[in-house]
Amino acid sequence: MATLIRKVWESVSSRKHSSSESSFSSSSTTASFLGAFDPIPTDVLMQILRLVGPKEAAKLSVLCKAWRSLVADNELWIFFLRNHKLKGPYWDSILFSETHLRSGHPIQPFWGQMPPLPFMSIYGQRLQVPGAIIIDGGSGYCKFGWSRDACPSGRSPTFLEFGNVESPIYSRLCHSFGTIYSRMQVKPYFQPVVVSIPICHYDDTESAKASREQLKEAIHRVLFDMNVPAVCAINQASLALYAARRTSGIVVNIGFQVTSIVPILNGKVMRKVGVEVVSLGAVKLTGFLRELMQQNNINFESMYTIRSIKEKLCYVAADYEVELSKNTQASFGARGVGWFTISNERFQTGEILFQPRLAGMQTMGLHQAVALCMDHCHSAELTDDDSWFKTVVLAGGSACLPGLAGRLEKELHGLLPSSVSNGITVIPPPFGADTAWFGAKLISNLSTFPGPWCITKKQFQQKSKVRR
Repeated sequence: MATLIRKVWESVSSRKHSSSESSFSSSSTTASFLGAFDPIPTDVLMQILRLVGPKEAAKLSVLCKAWRSLVADNELWIFFLRNHKLKGPYWDSILFSETHLRSGHPIQPFWGQMPPLPFMSIYGQRLQVPGAIIIDGGSGYCKFGWSRDACPSGRSPTFLEFGNVESPIYSRLCHSFGTIYSRMQVKPYFQPVVVSIPICHYDDTESAKASREQLKEAIHRVLFDMNVPAVCAINQASLALYAARRTSGIVVNIGFQVTSIVPILNGKVMRKVGVEVVSLGAVKLTGFLRELMQQNNINFESMYTIRSIKEKLCYVAADYEVELSKNTQASFGARGVGWFTISNERFQTGEILFQPRLAGMQTMGLHQAVALCMDHCHSAELTDDDSWFKTVVLAGGSACLPGLAGRLEKELHGLLPSSVSNGITVIPPPFGADTAWFGAKLISNLSTFPGPWCITKKQFQQKSKVRR
C-alpha cells in the first residue's frame, strides 16, 4: 500500500511540475491530471482507493484537484462506512440517522428529494465523535453501556424504582446513576450521556406536564452535579422509533406494568392526540403463565424461572381457536432447576394481550387500543401525510414474543375501515429488548453529536434562571 501511495504521489507531483497553473485550473476533466494513472479507468482507480483505505485515500485528496474530486466520491466513503469497525451492525441505520437525525430535535421532515450528504466529511466527523454513556431507563430494567459497544454492558433496576421509592427523586437518581458509573468503571466528566426516559404521566394535563418536566429536570440536575459534560434526555418511545429507522409512527411499548400506545410525529410525542394505556404488562403476562402452570400441576422454583420459560417457549397465535387444536408441546431446561414441558400455555399467555378477559381483566385488548389511537391520529389531520401513523413499532422485552407483530397487524386490518387500514405495517422490536438502547446508540454516534441533541450545564443553568 505504501509503495502504491508513493507512486501516486511521485506521478502527480511530476505532472504538476510539467503543467502550468493556468492549464491546471482550466481543466474540466478528472482524468487529465492523474499523472501515470491517467490511462486507468475510473472504476479501477476506485478499487485501488478502496484497497488503500480511508486514511491513505484522504491523503491523496490533498495532492491536486483531480485527486480530490476522485477521492470525494460518495460511493467510496459509503464503502468505508459500511466496512469500518465503528459502523454498527447495520449500514441502513447509519444512513437513516445521518439523513434524518443529524440536525437534532425537532426532526426536520423531507417532503421532496433528500439533499446529498458529504459522506467523506461524515466519515471523518464520526471518527471524532466522543461517544457517550447510554442509560436506557426502561420501566422494569435499566440497560446501560458504552455507545461504541454492540449492546448494553449491564442491567439494573430502573432508576424510577431504584432504592426506597419514598425517597426524593433526586436521591434515587443519585444512587442509581452513581451505581451505574461505578459498575462501568468510568468517570462521569469524560463523556456525554444519553438517558432514555420511560413513558409516564401519560395525559396532556398541566399536572402531567409538570410531572414530566420535574423528572427531566431532576435527571439533568443530578448528572450535571456529577460533572457530566452534556446530557441528552429523550423519551423511550422516540428512541425505539429511531431504532426502527422511522421518525413518525406509533410505538407500542409493552412495559413492566402497563402497555403504552404512543403516537409520534417527527420525533415528538403527540399527547394531544392521546397516549393510550392498557393495564397489561410483562408482570401480568408472567403471572398469568404461572397461574396456567399451577393449574396443570407444573411445579417451579421462582418467578425468574417462569420469566425464562415465557421468553423461550411462549408465542402469540395467528388464530387462537385454530391453535387450540394443535399439538404445541415444547420443553425448556432451566439451569439448576430442571426441565419444564408446556403446551397450550405457550400461546395462551400472550393471548391475554388480545383477550384480557382470559386473565379476568376488564380492559381493552391491545389491537383495540392501537386502533383507537390510529382513529384519533386520522381524525386529528396534523399533517398532509395521512400515513404517518400507519407504521407500528413494537418495543419492550415482552413485545419480542414470536407472532405478536403478525397477529396485531391482522387484527388491525380487521378492525379498521380500509381508508385507515391500507398500508398498516407492524414491526417487531428491531433490536429485541434493547431497541430503545440502540436508538440512543444511533444518536450518540452521529457525526454531529453531541451538539444538536445535548444540553450543557451552562445551558441548563440559563434555562433554569429563565423558568424562575
